Amino acid sequence: MVTDPEIREEMIATVRRWVARDVIPVASELEHADAYPDAMVEQMKALGLFGITIPEEHGGLGLDLLTYIGVIEELSYGWMSLSGIVNTHTMCATNILRFGTEAQKRRWLPRLATGEQRGALSLSEPDAGTDTRNISCRAARDGDAWVVNGTKTWVTNGERASLVLLAARTDEGVSAFVVEKEPGPRTGGCTVSKNIPKLGYKGLETVEMAYADHPLPADALLGELGRGLPQILSVMELGRINIAARAVGVARAAFDHALAYAQQRVTMGTPIAEHQAIQGKLADMATKLEAARLLTRSAAERSQAGLRCDVEAGMAKLFASETAFELATESMRIHGGVGYTTELPIERYFRDAPLMLIGEGTNEIQRIVIARGLLARATERLA
Repeated sequence: MVTDPEIREEMIATVRRWVARDVIPVASELEHADAYPDAMVEQMKALGLFGITIPEEHGGLGLDLLTYIGVIEELSYGWMSLSGIVNTHTMCATNILRFGTEAQKRRWLPRLATGEQRGALSLSEPDAGTDTRNISCRAARDGDAWVVNGTKTWVTNGERASLVLLAARTDEGVSAFVVEKEPGPRTGGCTVSKNIPKLGYKGLETVEMAYADHPLPADALLGELGRGLPQILSVMELGRINIAARAVGVARAAFDHALAYAQQRVTMGTPIAEHQAIQGKLADMATKLEAARLLTRSAAERSQAGLRCDVEAGMAKLFASETAFELATESMRIHGGVGYTTELPIERYFRDAPLMLIGEGTNEIQRIVIARGLLARATERLA
């Protein structure tokens, strides 16, 4: 599935105009209030963003990954939290598309495509973050059905989602289930037990969810028993490319503000953009931003072509997230005292950027993934 470049650019430009008109003017106010952007979500539904990568036969736009990362960059340029509202939803839908039965696809994908149903991903637990082998949330057989018990954490969109892609342990190993629930704090034995406060990434919920004898029907199982972990991890590459695109958006916003301010701010009779020290910062920032964008695009192109991209996705996520954090910091330094205030969005970039260092696997883990992937490829070439 490759989107015509003109259609891709038109879609990205449409989102860019919407962000400039309806997001940027109010993003800081909503973010500081930690207020959920209901009106923006409705507009995102109208733009088709919840079904951007879902095939047209299932009610989506059927656009490619390059279009998706372009849209994510634009959303993050305006307010990074908006990309989080889309990301876990897209990962949930992608798992259903890849591993679901035809009946499951027909049942869930059209409603996910319109945003009528919203998806979330539930993998991490209080004692099982990076170490997924420690997953203890359990799904036990109850005749042909299942009963789930356990606690999950770091569930983005967990309260407002009506579909949760859940990793739970079964006798065969970790399996994947689709939990259908009502948006809200409780459905049956599924409860939002805690809303986790965060440094940044505000305006959408990140929650802990508890399952106490929560029943699931037989057709809630997604894919093969005992194969849930590799199924879910297979879309982590998509998640890492998403994080990289988010980071590019935040980095670009930080840079654009720094560049504009450096030309406006006058010290000692001259704009600070004419000072060599500031020019050096701007040059390094622009270079790293472009490198991050190209790494992200390269990973997306490989994924889109059906090629293995664990190394490339890891590289993109690692470099782009570090770049976002560095550029947010440098932008604050260029702005000086005003950059530390809440009058400008610089401090929001500074608080949002660390999420990308951690999300979808910490950068320490990314380095291990990259190194192991490189060594495996070297071994294959020698074989």
